[in-house]
This record gives sequence, structure tokens and C-alpha cells, in this order.
Amino acid sequence: MKSRTKQLTLYSLFAALTAILSQISIPLPFTPVPINLATLSVLLSGAILGKKGGAISQIVYAILGAVGLPVYANFLSGIGILIGPTGGYIIGYIIAAFVVGIIVEKSEKNLGTYLLSMCLGIIACYILGTAWFMYITNNNLISALTLCVLPFIPGDIIKIIFGACIANRLKKIRI
Repeated sequence: MKSRTKQLTLYSLFAALTAILSQISIPLPFTPVPINLATLSVLLSGAILGKKGGAISQIVYAILGAVGLPVYANFLSGIGILIGPTGGYIIGYIIAAFVVGIIVEKSEKNLGTYLLSMCLGIIACYILGTAWFMYITNNNLISALTLCVLPFIPGDIIKIIFGACIANRLKKIRI
């Protein structure tokens, strides 16, 4: 029972961390996708909680926003956000956390594993989010990549390095 309570608490904490880091946001005038720190929490959730826990924490985050809690970037919420141009990236958080978690669970936990898993996780998020953005906005691939991926790569590289270093330090702590 204690272990289940601990798991649920950690899932909730990572959902809350994603909500908090989503608010540290910089809107870009040329795209509806803002720069924010949410992906740092997403990547860490997979690295620390594993595939199941990471994905569940991000499902909780997505549901909280969908039902009206202002947890999405710029304190937005509602199902309209999930079915709008940025919704694919929010759903991509679930896939990213899962990808990071599955790689970390099946590999030796070291800095290289965390870096690789987080790179692949962010790529998975980019793929899902960009495909959804293209579908919703009728943009072609080049346009969608220019609007929704290329401006975010430098910041995501920093978040990946920072997240991998945090996960590598925390691996000694039994969570």
C-alpha cells in the first residue's frame, strides 16, 4: 500500500511540475507554439519514473488541462487546446516520457543513456506534434518544421543536457 501511495504521489508531482514549468513560457510571434520549460519535466518524468510512471504523469497533466485547469502554457486550458495546433505536442509529452522511460529501463543508467533517451523522446514529441500541427493548419512539412521544430532545437538541447545531468545525479536516490 505504501509503495502504491508513493507511486501516485510521484505521478502527481511530475504532472504538477509539468504544469508549473509550462508557465515559464516565451511566446513567439510567428508560431502558436511557445517556448517553455515543460519538456524538461516530461523528459525527467520518463527518466525517473520509467515508461509507465512517466507516461501516466503526462496523461494526468493532459487531462487536468483538458477538463479546465489552467495548466497549459500561458495558463490556458480546455479540450480546444488539445485539438488545436499545439495539442499534438501536449499528447507528444506522453509519448516522449514513455520513450525515455523504456530506454532507461532497458539500459545501463548513465549519462549517455539519459542523453540518448531524452534526444529520442524529444524527437518522438516533435514527430507527433508536427504531424498534428500539419493536419490542423494545412501547413506543409517544411513550413511546419520551420514554425514548430527548428526554433526550439537549441533550447531543447539545453533542456536535454540539463535533464540528463539531473537524472544521472538522482539515479543514486531510490525513488
